[in-house]
Amino acid sequence: MVTPPEVQTIVDADGRETAVVISIEDWKEISSELETAYLLSNPATREKLLAAQARTGGKTLAEVRAELAI
Repeated sequence: MVTPPEVQTIVDADGRETAVVISIEDWKEISSELETAYLLSNPATREKLLAAQARTGGKTLAEVRAELAI
């Protein structure tokens, strides 16, 4: 179960909530989820991402560095 982020609100002089303050960790998670949702909203991009996720047989970073001698 995902724990909801702790949110602090900022209110104006009339008591209306106008902004929120959340931790940077929560913001990074939220923005990552928004980016993923955006990418998956395009059918062509979704297919490419799912195909890439299903790929096997790649090389590790260490293997590539060894091959390139870096």
